[in-house]
Amino acid sequence: MRTLSSYLRVLAFVCITYILILLTQDSARENSLVTQPVFWVVMSIVLLIAVAIEICVAALQSILFRSLKPEAQERYLTTESERKAKQFVWIKRTYLKLVDSTPVDEEEEIILDHNYDGIKELDNNLPPWWVYGFYASIVFAVVYMVRFHVFDDYTQAEEYETEVAEAKVAIAEYKRTAKNFVDVNSVVILTDPADLKAGKAVFESNCVACHKADGGGGIGPNLTDAYWILGGGIKNVFNTISEGGRDGKGMVAWKQILKPAEMAQVSSYVLSLNGTTPSEPKEPQGELWTKVVGK
Repeated sequence: MRTLSSYLRVLAFVCITYILILLTQDSARENSLVTQPVFWVVMSIVLLIAVAIEICVAALQSILFRSLKPEAQERYLTTESERKAKQFVWIKRTYLKLVDSTPVDEEEEIILDHNYDGIKELDNNLPPWWVYGFYASIVFAVVYMVRFHVFDDYTQAEEYETEVAEAKVAIAEYKRTAKNFVDVNSVVILTDPADLKAGKAVFESNCVACHKADGGGGIGPNLTDAYWILGGGIKNVFNTISEGGRDGKGMVAWKQILKPAEMAQVSSYVLSLNGTTPSEPKEPQGELWTKVVGK
């Protein structure tokens, strides 16, 4: 492992192994996978195997080299030195152009007439990469000043207000689609069988004592007719369940017990009982709800 190619092969081997392991996992488990100690133990073993392979290859090359005749060894060394000299030539040339430094054997030509306790100063040129970066920063500063301070094209206050507005829109959209952020203003009637089944489960666990299992009413009013004490429709029903009965009607505020999603589900289930025929329906209470159910 004495050459750059050896290091690159080891790195490539480890990276390929890492990628293959991730490709065999679900996307949902990838983040949790890399935090597991077993994963890093496996990667360490892979690294050790790669290093061991390179050591074995290097030892084999050394044995083969020693088995050559002196003339063959000399030809091999000459060829190898020529090959190494040609490696990454363009990188070396690019580096020399970027730093523009004077070779050590030519430094006598740029020594200044300064001497500090035997320490001499060289008159090297500034590195071109630094000079170009400096010029670029000047151009950027001029453009920035003209745009933001002369023409007032865009200020930080405007950028802040724009980002806040975008964040509010994103939050509103998230709340609109996230069931646990539903409120009386955003709630809509749910028709999915899974939601109605969940609403029925909530109803049977919390509401049958007052409204009976079929919604016919007991202590509480009949939920199957078109009369409502506190208003019908999904928003009114959701609000009644959330805030409880007003004007001394006695119903508790379920928002302390149920999640917003559960209140939306049970509200939708309650509305689905409209028009059904309970076994012992209670007489109508409240006012006739003339709006379309679910609006």
